[in-house]
Amino acid sequence: MTKAIKLLTALPPAQRERLMTLAREVSFPEDARIFEAGGTADRFWVIRSGAVSLDQPVNDLRRVTVAGLGAGDLLGWSWLFPPHEWDFGAVAFSPVRAYEFDAAAVLRLCEEDPQLGLVLVRNVAEVLAHRLEMTRGKLMEQYAMHRRGGAL
Repeated sequence: MTKAIKLLTALPPAQRERLMTLAREVSFPEDARIFEAGGTADRFWVIRSGAVSLDQPVNDLRRVTVAGLGAGDLLGWSWLFPPHEWDFGAVAFSPVRAYEFDAAAVLRLCEEDPQLGLVLVRNVAEVLAHRLEMTRGKLMEQYAMHRRGGAL
């Protein structure tokens, strides 16, 4: 399994500094719902401390946790792709401190600085590839457990 990509440390210093001019420090208490699947994706976060669970609604009463994120991780990528709606929900698993970025402002900055835009999109793509690999591994574990007669 590949190592998780930490968005801010993956950016070259000049691009990181430009992006950080748009950062706003925020915090979420434990159990706070940060966003809901299907909601408008107009921002993203880089987690400074704490843990966030990504979940997927199964029905009106049940959610399944699909991933856990921690310090340095990118929270939210749906802002980058139409229709700009969250694919998952997110909840603070513990108290969370994060840098919050307004998606429209970041996209404007990327238009002004195409090099930053390219580096940012490449790094987000690496994050997505890593998460897809993690999800694939979890699905394979679940399948193997199911084949052995375990519960899903």
